Amino acid sequence: MEKRVALIGIVVEQYESAEKLNRILHEYGEYVIGRMGIPYREKNMNIISVAVDAPMDIISTLSGKLGMLPGVSSKTIYAKSKKESL
Repeated sequence: MEKRVALIGIVVEQYESAEKLNRILHEYGEYVIGRMGIPYREKNMNIISVAVDAPMDIISTLSGKLGMLPGVSSKTIYAKSKKESL
Protein backbone atom coordinates (compact mmCIF):
# COMPACT_ATOMS: atom_id res chain seq x y z
CA MET A 1 0.00 0.00 0.00
CA GLU A 2 1.23 3.50 -0.85
CA LYS A 3 2.60 5.50 2.05
CA ARG A 4 1.64 9.14 2.51
CA VAL A 5 3.10 11.98 4.52
CA ALA A 6 0.57 13.68 6.77
CA LEU A 7 0.32 16.08 9.67
CA ILE A 8 -2.05 15.29 12.53
CA GLY A 9 -3.11 18.32 14.56
CA ILE A 10 -4.23 17.48 18.08
CA VAL A 11 -5.86 19.72 20.70
CA VAL A 12 -5.96 18.32 24.25
CA GLU A 13 -8.43 20.03 26.55
CA GLN A 14 -8.67 17.26 29.15
CA TYR A 15 -5.31 16.56 30.75
CA GLU A 16 -6.49 13.16 32.03
CA SER A 17 -6.36 11.87 28.44
CA ALA A 18 -2.65 12.68 28.02
CA GLU A 19 -1.42 9.27 29.21
CA LYS A 20 -3.66 7.38 26.78
CA LEU A 21 -2.73 9.79 23.98
CA ASN A 22 0.98 9.21 24.55
CA ARG A 23 0.42 5.45 24.67
CA ILE A 24 -1.34 5.55 21.29
CA LEU A 25 1.41 7.69 19.75
CA HIS A 26 4.02 5.27 21.10
CA GLU A 27 2.09 2.34 19.56
CA TYR A 28 2.39 4.02 16.14
CA GLY A 29 5.95 5.27 16.75
CA GLU A 30 7.43 3.51 13.72
CA TYR A 31 5.43 5.89 11.49
CA VAL A 32 6.17 9.12 13.37
CA ILE A 33 8.60 11.49 11.68
CA GLY A 34 8.45 14.10 14.42
CA ARG A 35 6.28 15.64 17.09
CA MET A 36 5.89 19.10 18.61
CA GLY A 37 3.80 19.99 21.64
CA ILE A 38 2.88 23.46 22.84
CA PRO A 39 1.23 24.08 26.21
CA TYR A 40 -1.30 26.91 25.97
CA ARG A 41 -1.57 27.71 29.65
CA GLU A 42 -3.91 30.70 29.28
CA LYS A 43 -6.56 28.40 27.76
CA ASN A 44 -5.62 25.32 29.84
CA MET A 45 -4.96 23.17 26.77
CA ASN A 46 -2.12 21.60 24.82
CA ILE A 47 -1.60 21.74 21.07
CA ILE A 48 0.34 18.91 19.46
CA SER A 49 1.40 18.35 15.86
CA VAL A 50 2.60 14.95 14.71
CA ALA A 51 4.18 14.39 11.30
CA VAL A 52 3.78 10.83 10.01
CA ASP A 53 4.78 8.74 6.99
CA ALA A 54 2.43 5.76 6.74
CA PRO A 55 -0.24 4.04 4.66
CA MET A 56 -3.49 6.02 4.60
CA ASP A 57 -5.41 3.43 6.60
CA ILE A 58 -2.82 3.60 9.40
CA ILE A 59 -2.99 7.41 9.45
CA SER A 60 -6.79 7.36 9.55
CA THR A 61 -6.83 4.79 12.33
CA LEU A 62 -4.32 6.75 14.40
CA SER A 63 -6.18 10.03 13.99
CA GLY A 64 -9.49 8.33 14.77
CA LYS A 65 -8.18 6.72 17.95
CA LEU A 66 -6.81 10.07 19.13
CA GLY A 67 -10.04 11.90 18.35
CA MET A 68 -12.09 9.38 20.34
CA LEU A 69 -10.27 10.20 23.58
CA PRO A 70 -12.27 12.40 25.98
CA GLY A 71 -11.35 16.07 25.59
CA VAL A 72 -9.15 15.44 22.53
CA SER A 73 -9.74 16.71 18.99
CA SER A 74 -7.67 15.69 15.99
CA LYS A 75 -7.57 16.64 12.33
CA THR A 76 -5.33 15.30 9.57
CA ILE A 77 -3.94 16.94 6.46
CA TYR A 78 -2.14 14.98 3.77
CA ALA A 79 0.73 16.05 1.54
CA LYS A 80 -0.04 15.74 -2.14
CA SER A 81 1.05 12.39 -3.51
CA LYS A 82 3.52 12.24 -6.38
CA LYS A 83 0.66 11.36 -8.73
CA GLU A 84 -1.32 14.45 -7.66
CA SER A 85 1.56 16.85 -8.26
CA LEU A 86 2.07 15.84 -11.93
